[in-house]
Amino acid sequence: MVLKYKFRLKDVKLEDFKVYLLALFKSILPKKKIKNIEDLKSFIQKKSAWVSQVTLYNYLKTRMGTKWVLHFDDEKFLASINKAKWNIYCIALQDLTFYSLSFLKVFYNFKETEKAAEIYEEILNNEIQNGMPDDIIAKGKEKFNERLQNIDWEKYYNSWPFNESALALYEWAPIADELKKLDRKIVLNSMILKWDNIKDEFTKLIKI
Repeated sequence: MVLKYKFRLKDVKLEDFKVYLLALFKSILPKKKIKNIEDLKSFIQKKSAWVSQVTLYNYLKTRMGTKWVLHFDDEKFLASINKAKWNIYCIALQDLTFYSLSFLKVFYNFKETEKAAEIYEEILNNEIQNGMPDDIIAKGKEKFNERLQNIDWEKYYNSWPFNESALALYEWAPIADELKKLDRKIVLNSMILKWDNIKDEFTKLIKI
């Protein structure tokens, strides 16, 4: 994941615009088939990072107008953006891990759902070198395990599988609460629509 926790203006601008450039060319980039657990883990990591960043930045742009990038001069605001990105990403990883394994179990008789925790924890551990805060990693693992205890693999893929990450976007976006209340439905739908694209991509990449 390309997120950075150091609040250097040049780094954030570079990564922010990289996200949008990648999004523009996403449709023409070659897609690698998902053939094993490592491929699946890579897919989960990359798509969760993409959805988290694009939805957050789009919301900020919509609420703050064309001069939203100028706010990156404010270190407090910059800190809140980075905190939001990591927290949203942490939950997005959970949602996509659960969704993909549930889908594979139902439609492809995938029997290794016990690898869910391993996949999630390996991705988070790899983010340490990118500056993901230890407290967010710890909270993410705790929440993941709580959700894992109650998951129904036969139903998860078709029962609002990305609701938690949509709520995370709404919760963590650094926008005034009184404004977010007005935007709730739009914010949640924006995340769900992005996930719909990922779901379509996933079904194509797992076909033999």
